[in-house]
Amino acid sequence: QVQLVESGGGLVQAGGSLRLSCTASGRTFSRYTMGWFRQAPGKEREFVTSIWGGGGAYWADYVDSVKGRFAISRDNAKNTVYLQMNNLKPEDTAVYYCAARLGDGLRTTINEYDYWGQGTQVTVSS
Repeated sequence: QVQLVESGGGLVQAGGSLRLSCTASGRTFSRYTMGWFRQAPGKEREFVTSIWGGGGAYWADYVDSVKGRFAISRDNAKNTVYLQMNNLKPEDTAVYYCAARLGDGLRTTINEYDYWGQGTQVTVSS
C-alpha cells in the first residue's frame, strides 16, 4: 500500500508560480509511475502530467494546456514528485491530485493509477 501526501497549494495571482510536492510512503518509489491530475469545480478530473524513470533517465508527458508552463520532476531518494507551475492562469484553478502506479511507462488516464493523494487546492486569481 502506498500513501501519497500533497502539499504546496494555495492562492496566487495570474502569472504567478507555485510548486506542488507529493511524498510517498514505501521503499520502492523509484518503480512507480507518478502523475498529477486536477479537478476544477463542476468538471471531471483530468490528466496534467506524468513521469517515469530513474537513474538520471526520465520521461514525462503533459496535457497540451500546460506545456511550456508546468514541469514535473522527481527525487527518488526523497520519495517525492514535484509539479512546478509557472505563468499560472485562472483556468488552472482546481484541486490537484498526485497519483501513483507500480509499473513502467507513462500513464495518462485515471483508471491506470492505483493510489491517490487527498488533493491540494490551487486557486489562481485574475
